Amino acid sequence: MLKIRLKRTGAKKNPSYRIIVINSTTKREGRPVEELGWYNPKTKEMKLNKESALSWVSKGAQPTETVKYLITNCNEDGSLNYKKKETVKLSKKAQAKKAEEEAKKAEEAAQAAEAETTTEEAPVEA
Repeated sequence: MLKIRLKRTGAKKNPSYRIIVINSTTKREGRPVEELGWYNPKTKEMKLNKESALSWVSKGAQPTETVKYLITNCNEDGSLNYKKKETVKLSKKAQAKKAEEEAKKAEEAAQAAEAETTTEEAPVEA
């Protein structure tokens, strides 16, 4: 059975991968049937021959989860369509402070709404 998987290259703590088609019983750094491209997870750079990858999938090659993600998020030119997360992780102190501020705003809004309803209900004396 053929697999489309990553072959690790690069230095220690600085990985870089080649996207390859290989027999499933062969070791990770074994001789591939075909090289489809490369991927650098640190810089989020990638170059992939998408047509060839899809043709191998149609022939029955099984991509790993990571390679499946890379194929689906690949542009037509072979580069990665990476979307950076918009949310920022906060420390516990910052989360508590933010929760307090939101509670204050909600309380002030409730008081303002209550004040508006009391002024509308009061009869006008002439």
